[in-house]
Amino acid sequence: MNGTMDQVTVYMPLVINAAKALIVLIIGWLIAGALSSFVRKRIVSHERIDDTIGGFAASIVRWLVLLVTFIAVLQLFGIQATSLVAVLGAGTLAIGLALQGTLSDIAAGVMLIIFRPYKIGQFVSIGGTSGTVKDLNIFVTELVTPDNVQIIMPNGQAWGTVITNFSAHKTRRLDLTFGIDYGDDADKAIQIILDTATADARVHKDPEPWVRVTNLGDSSVDLGVRLWCDAGDYWELKFHMLKSVKEAFDAGGISIPYPHQVEIQKAG
Repeated sequence: MNGTMDQVTVYMPLVINAAKALIVLIIGWLIAGALSSFVRKRIVSHERIDDTIGGFAASIVRWLVLLVTFIAVLQLFGIQATSLVAVLGAGTLAIGLALQGTLSDIAAGVMLIIFRPYKIGQFVSIGGTSGTVKDLNIFVTELVTPDNVQIIMPNGQAWGTVITNFSAHKTRRLDLTFGIDYGDDADKAIQIILDTATADARVHKDPEPWVRVTNLGDSSVDLGVRLWCDAGDYWELKFHMLKSVKEAFDAGGISIPYPHQVEIQKAG
């Protein structure tokens, strides 16, 4: 009986500390989430500060609170903060080697925030992976593809590769190519394209629409088209121009060459 009581006496403080640690972890986790959400909302509410900084700052606050929570839990088990710092100091090299990828991601995240090659809501291509930036925190960049697929990219990879930002500027140039038959009137075809472009309010007048003969192909005379529009109108304008020019060519007697087979009947 005494042995059982002795075991209870020995393990009871450990059980109590474990329960306290669990409570501290839960409270710390909830506080981290609440403060992170609060910081994000406060920063985003300011018109002069974009969402990218809000998400990054919220991420930093979250991880700082979790770090403090972790230290508090260790202290419940008798590990003092000064001892923890000493241990971390002694193992700095090992920890640095073990976490070099993570530390690189954090450093890259800071660089992304400072130089701002992209912001939340912009459509980008990072190392050949395209999508809309949904979030940027201290570790990763989150993209969403046009077909709603989530892509998580470590900041170290994002910062160390080529970044193409399709939304960085308010305007974009739309380049198109239309092929016409060698027997067709090139000037007439050019005028049809210009009329179609100028009739669309999304096409900018300055710079003015540009249409020229750009290539003499094996089976077609190629007409190059350059139109300027707002970045947000790029894709819809492209789809509209392709359809409208095709219909205008048909109405104007301009043919678009395409590969086809001609069956030749031999005389019997």
